[in-house]
Amino acid sequence: MSLTLLIGVLAWLYAAPAAAYVGPGAGAGVIAVVIGVISSVVLAVVGIVWYPLKRMLRRRKEAAENRQSNEP
Repeated sequence: MSLTLLIGVLAWLYAAPAAAYVGPGAGAGVIAVVIGVISSVVLAVVGIVWYPLKRMLRRRKEAAENRQSNEP
């Protein structure tokens, strides 16, 4: 593992700068893809965590209201 880490660090230190050009269309596309991926992850978390949690809280609230209405 340490040899792999050493090779990775040496490769990172040796890396030369890239002489590349990213046009405005490709740059905007990359930005759009990044925003799309981040928003899809956020929406997945909302769908998986928030809605079941919201349903559970609503059921607890309804149960508490039913207990209060049944008390003499």
